[in-house]
Amino acid sequence: MIEVLIAIFLTAVGIMAIMSMQPTAWQTASKADFRGRAAEILHSRLENAEQNIMNPCVAVNVGITNATVLASSQAAAAPGDVTFNVQTNIQNIGTNTWQVNITVTWPGNAVGINGGIVVIRQERFRYPAGCASV
Repeated sequence: MIEVLIAIFLTAVGIMAIMSMQPTAWQTASKADFRGRAAEILHSRLENAEQNIMNPCVAVNVGITNATVLASSQAAAAPGDVTFNVQTNIQNIGTNTWQVNITVTWPGNAVGINGGIVVIRQERFRYPAGCASV
């Protein structure tokens, strides 16, 4: 009988220890979700900026721009959607060369994540041919 009580006590202690870790696990999962979504937005924005700058038919808007993006990429917020703030800074650093820096922040994290890329305009990316409108 005492062995059964000891086993029940040890099991209860183990279950309580696992239960005490739940809030931390949920918080960590939430942070990882925000970072993952922000990384996807950052990557997409860097790729779009690179494509636009490489094409000689597209004018490059130098300077800082701010935008608000929904994590779902929809026009209207979906249930559980989160708003991310995106700051894009494009600087001309040489002939046909630009530095693109993007910072993505979200509620509860004013620092967010950032990334950058150096883009060189290339003639072979000219589209449409001769820059004529499509």
